[in-house]
Parts: sequence; C-alpha cells; structure tokens
Amino acid sequence: MSQLSIQRQDAPGDDLLINFGPQHPSTHGVINLVVETDGEVITRAIPDVGYLHRSLEKIGEKCTYHGYMPYTDRIDYVAAMFANEGYARVIERLQGIEVPQQAEYCRVLACELCRIASHMIAVGTNATDIGAVTPLLHATREREYANDLLEELCGARLTYNYMRIGGVSAPVPIGWLDKLSRFLDHLEPIMIEFNRLITENEIYVQRLANIAPISAKEAIAFGLVGPNLRASGVDWDLRRDVPYGVYPDFDFEVPVGRGERGTVGDCYDRWLMRVREILQSARILRQAIEKYPTEGEFVAAKVPRKLKPKANEAQSRIESARGEMAYYVVADGGENPYRVRARTGSFAVMTIVEKISRGLMIQDLIAFFASIDVVAPEIDR
Repeated sequence: MSQLSIQRQDAPGDDLLINFGPQHPSTHGVINLVVETDGEVITRAIPDVGYLHRSLEKIGEKCTYHGYMPYTDRIDYVAAMFANEGYARVIERLQGIEVPQQAEYCRVLACELCRIASHMIAVGTNATDIGAVTPLLHATREREYANDLLEELCGARLTYNYMRIGGVSAPVPIGWLDKLSRFLDHLEPIMIEFNRLITENEIYVQRLANIAPISAKEAIAFGLVGPNLRASGVDWDLRRDVPYGVYPDFDFEVPVGRGERGTVGDCYDRWLMRVREILQSARILRQAIEKYPTEGEFVAAKVPRKLKPKANEAQSRIESARGEMAYYVVADGGENPYRVRARTGSFAVMTIVEKISRGLMIQDLIAFFASIDVVAPEIDR
C-alpha cells in the first residue's frame, strides 16, 4: 500500500487511487484491491494480500495432529471438506496409515457434494456481482439442498468437519444415499433451466466473453489451478491425472475452456467450467452411490489418540473446488507438527490480478474478480 502510494505521487496525469474493498459486496470477504484508475480505465490493481491474518498454519504447529483438524475448515469455509481431506491425507502419509475403502467412498461423496455446493456459490455470486440477482437465488436454493445432506452427514452447514485421520467420523446415515440420489434427480434438470436463465443469456455472455482472458502459458506461469487453469485450455485435474483415494473407480470428464463465445480463458470460460463441473460431480456421485461398499468395511483405520510420527516430512495434493490444494507437514517426533504449510488455489490466482487488470474497465474488473472464485482465508492463512 505504501509502495503504491509513493508511485502514485510520481505518476503523471490525473490517475485516481481507490481502495476496492475490504467491505465491498463484489470482493467476496475481507479482500482489498488497491486500484489506480485513469477515469473508468484501470491502470493497475494490486491485491492487498495479508489483510485477514488468521495464522492458520502457525496454529497447526501449536495443536496436536488430531486437534488441528477442526481448524482446517477455516482455510476454505465454502468448501471445507477438501481442506479436511488434504490435511487428513498428509498425516496419513506421514504416519503410514491406510484408509479403509468405505471411508474413501464417504470422502468422495462428501467432497463431490461439497464441490457442487461451492460452485453454486461461485456461479450465483458471479452473476450477482455484475447485476443479475435472480441466478443467485436459484443457486442458493440448490446449495441449501446440498447443505441439508452435508449437515446430516457431519452436523454442520458451513464449516463442515467430516474427515478424520484414518477415515471419516461416521458412515453415511441410513437412507442418506437415497436422499442424495433424489437430490441428483432434481439437480440435473435444474441445471438445464439454470443454463437457459443465465449461461445462454446474451446480455450475460456479452459481459463475460472476451473479458480478462488468461492464456494457457500465463495460467501455468502464475501457478493457477483448478477451474481457473482448465478454463485457459490446460487439461489437468488431479483426480484423473494424479489419482488418489478411489477416484480411479469413477468415469467422468474434465471440462476444458475452448473459447466457445470469445477468447480461450476469458471470464465466460471460467464460468462454464464451474457449471459443467457441477454436472460432472453429479455423475461421480451417482457412481459412488452405486458402488458404495456396505459389508465388511470400516469408516476409519485404528489410529492412536496421541500421534507422534517419527521425524519425517510428507506432502498431499487433492483437487479442491478451487483447484489443487496441497499440504506439507514436517514432523520432529513430538506431539505437534514442527511445520504446517497449505498451498491453495486462491492465493495463486491473486498473483495474476495485477497483470490482467491493466487496461480493464472498472466494471470488467468486477467481472474478472468474480470469475476467479477466491475465498479470503485461502489467500491469507
């Protein structure tokens, strides 16, 4: 902030320096962008990373291995199941714990349902940020149905906490798979209606197509992941390309941006990725329902209450709703991790905001920022 202020004093012309956020409805949480404009045109926009200061990684070094699990929810409060799973997997790798197959299926069910819930927020708020309120109401309604199922599974509607080191907290409740199946029967036709309402709406397309395109080369260079990477035409998904758990058991497609209404990697492509991934998650869920093991299985391995892994280090990678989420943990033989590090998609995509924002109109900056779907705690942990 101080550096930008100094440069702004040296800048010629009548450039205006404004704070976009942290309490702005289009910045999604306490996110602050320091924006320099020449009239309606943005000269540059610099993310003020570090505004939140939740210190979630340092907390991980002060808790026991089991005790840190509830804190992982806060890393991505919109898609907390993934933050749970990534941490569980890194400790399992550190300790050499094998997860039972039933628990692996429970994790897939929880995570793909959570991906649907997260993407519903992403597409709903994306539309609202540029002036279309009705799609958010539709998306929130569907997310509430998903939340009903997640609440029945883990007891919470926002900071889900279902994963455990070695498995999950409980098997799916009796009748839960039938409820999930009915939800999917309801969701798939609704997505056709949703696409008629907004995805194919010409006004909406014009607000997103050819706006803020990110090339494949740029996406890779800036470390983008998940839907933001795939929208730029990079065909990469950890669930398929570096499979973990029981994902090899499922048949699904990985949507990739092709510039269907404009330039490859533009805001519209990023929108399409999330809409299509909702349907692919539904496809995975149907297969998981069909293959869910019901006999001779357990939902968690036998794990000591007090974990003290020998001095070692491990890393895990999972495909979160916001792309690759990685945990790196160093053990020193004590009851707490010596070092906990989380790599998240939201932090990576913030690095490209300054480059892409140059020359955008102010209203297009809002469309761009909405399209990358960031959550604040993933940016500053």
